[in-house]
Amino acid sequence: MSSLVQSLLDPKRNWLAAQHMKSIARRLRHYGLRYDDLYDPYYDLDVKEALNRLPKEVVDARHQRLKRAMDLSMKHEYLPDDLQAMQTPFRGYLQDMLALVKKERAEREALGGLPLYQRTIP
Repeated sequence: MSSLVQSLLDPKRNWLAAQHMKSIARRLRHYGLRYDDLYDPYYDLDVKEALNRLPKEVVDARHQRLKRAMDLSMKHEYLPDDLQAMQTPFRGYLQDMLALVKKERAEREALGGLPLYQRTIP
C-alpha cells in the first residue's frame, strides 16, 4: 500500500505530482523562498532544534529570505524576473538536520529518557 502512495506522490512517475511541484516552485520563486523556509519553528520543536544546530550563516540567509518575502508580500510585488530565474526553491538545507533530530528524539523516547525540550504555555 505504501509503495502505491509513494508512486502517486513521486513527481517522476505521476504527471499531477509533477505539475503540483512546478506550481509550488513557481510560487516560491515569486518571493525568493526555499521549500525548507516554510517550516515553522514555533509549531514543531524539532524544527526549532534543527535550526539551532545549523550554522549561523545558513540561519541568517533563511531569515533574510523570509524578511524579503514578507516585504514583497506587503507591497503586493514579486521578485524581478532575472532574480526569480536564479532561485532554487527545492535546494534543501534543513532536511538532513531535521531527520537527525527526529531520529535522536525517537531513540531517546525508545530508551525511556526524558525529552530534551517540552512545549510550555507562557
